[in-house]
Amino acid sequence: MMRSPKSFRLHIGLFGRRNSGKSSILNALTSQEVSIVSEIAGTTTDPVEKPMELLPLGPVLFIDTAGVDDTGALGEKRIQKTMQVFDRTELGLIISKSDEWGDFEEDILKELKDRAIPVIVVFNKCDLTPANRCQPTGFSGEKIPVVETSALTGKGIQDLRQAILNHAPDDFINRPAIVSDLVGPGEMAVLVVPIDKEAPKGRLILPQVQAIRDLLDASSFCVVVKERELSEVFTRFTKPPKLVVTDSQAFQKVAADTPPEIPLTSFSILFARFQGDLQEMVKGAMTISQLKAGDKVLVAEACSHHPIGEDIGTVKIPRWLNQYVGGQLEFVHHRGHDFPSNLSEFKLIIHCGACMWNRREMLSRIMRAKSAGVPLTNYGLTIAYSLGIFERALQPFPAALEMYRATR
Repeated sequence: MMRSPKSFRLHIGLFGRRNSGKSSILNALTSQEVSIVSEIAGTTTDPVEKPMELLPLGPVLFIDTAGVDDTGALGEKRIQKTMQVFDRTELGLIISKSDEWGDFEEDILKELKDRAIPVIVVFNKCDLTPANRCQPTGFSGEKIPVVETSALTGKGIQDLRQAILNHAPDDFINRPAIVSDLVGPGEMAVLVVPIDKEAPKGRLILPQVQAIRDLLDASSFCVVVKERELSEVFTRFTKPPKLVVTDSQAFQKVAADTPPEIPLTSFSILFARFQGDLQEMVKGAMTISQLKAGDKVLVAEACSHHPIGEDIGTVKIPRWLNQYVGGQLEFVHHRGHDFPSNLSEFKLIIHCGACMWNRREMLSRIMRAKSAGVPLTNYGLTIAYSLGIFERALQPFPAALEMYRATR
């Protein structure tokens, strides 16, 4: 359970002023000294992450942030890091001293409410000033739970754990399928997994592992092959598979080797649906036809790995798009949680599948791109479009395919 990927953990952000007790609350919740605690305000600088198992909910990720009232040039940078945490928060805890609720806390509450993120208000240090003497009114009317705690004495910590369990968002508890809904119980999927220089030695990459587990959980069958062996596999079946899923880098060969009556897509396109908004990303891919030489394209990748060889984001996609456009595009690369504040200079944003993130952060980026009027798509959709197999790759998704056919 402790090795569950971040994308499968409920992301719980702890927000508040400096020295409101955020780090103490995190330590109390986890029963560990995760964050440094000090009477000196501003001890927490960068966000501190702590994965744990919170039964019966399951795997969660607590994120302790710097105070939103930090000052000075360094304080502004710390606040920027805190603001990035909003993008991936699925449940927000606002930590306040009993007698300190004010504009800072109201701003945090508004930010979380504007993003439709469930909120729990925590009045900490209640051993010093009982919250019921000074807490603002209105929480009960908005159905926002309020918990009084003392991280020092442990009072209210169990109540806070229960509030977290009670208010976990439904889309975390009832996660959609990755691929099994496209296959069905007792049916077969073929997963095409190339083994190249960037494949982790002795392991499969996370989307492939997650797809296999999703199929097994749904009582579906799966066969895993390399792209060179796909044609032979089809000759061994007495009944055709329901679906073929390929690594996007092998799309062209797999499309050529897969009979046209068998639906085909890629792991990356599955994750456009699972982690993001497939139809919005399909619209983004369709704008590739409007790109011209010299246009600036942002390539964003959730992982911070060092690219080697024929890296998909830095080498292959730029090469395929330049060939499609018939000229040189200008590519800008960002990795990890960093994302440009000004998106208006880009004609297109191409994102990885975001398998290492939670869905909230991917949806936040889609929302930001949409607000800036910049189309966003992902690796798999980009590759399928630039190689001329876009319609084939959308075959398993009738709504997205119909939209594409209606607007092309």
